[in-house]
Amino acid sequence: MRPVVHLILHVLVPYLAARLVFPDRWKRAWIVMVAAMIIDVDHLLADPLYDPDRCGIGIHPLHTQWAVLIYSVLAVIPVTRIFGFGLLIHIALDALDCVWIRLQ
Repeated sequence: MRPVVHLILHVLVPYLAARLVFPDRWKRAWIVMVAAMIIDVDHLLADPLYDPDRCGIGIHPLHTQWAVLIYSVLAVIPVTRIFGFGLLIHIALDALDCVWIRLQ
């Protein structure tokens, strides 16, 4: 159940953020924020490729503190702001998933 909820949140939370923060261009903002899931390409470097009980924060290269620093900078630059927000939302949801894993 947790992996399914996690994936749904990766679509729903950007949708809500887009509607609230970018109401005049929410559709484009939502698509761009969902596209930030591209950072999950770093999961291809993991062994096993998919482990539902693995916390990716700090493990996968695009899910590290350095990456989050870069995503934060992207969120400040007007041209990349929406994508940066999407990346930060993605990391926050993955961190939430890590908490959920620990609580199980």
